[in-house]
Amino acid sequence: MDKGLRITQRKSKIGHPAHQAQVLAGLGLRRINHSVVRADTPIIRGMIRKVVHLVEVQQVESEGRE
Repeated sequence: MDKGLRITQRKSKIGHPAHQAQVLAGLGLRRINHSVVRADTPIIRGMIRKVVHLVEVQQVESEGRE
């Protein structure tokens, strides 16, 4: 079992700089209330830091990850 992060988009990307919309797309988020689970790595943490005002993050145990 690895540690993972459940990232949920809580606010719209509309009205924010284009690079923040690109970060959301890079995380795999498509719309408000959409959630994804990503590995807890420094790269993902840095992406979250760029859009922390638009997302909610929870630490989860991820099963069956490769």
